[in-house]
Amino acid sequence: MPYIKGRTIKELRENKNLTQKQLGEIISVSDKTVSKWETEISHS
Repeated sequence: MPYIKGRTIKELRENKNLTQKQLGEIISVSDKTVSKWETEISHS
């Protein structure tokens, strides 16, 4: 599975005019998770 950088996630989300919360709802994760992906912060 290819790795997508947080910057790309943010760019694609913003191009679709979605908030982090809206994207999270679409893919069944929290807005906090989307934020972590975009800032590339992970503790797992």
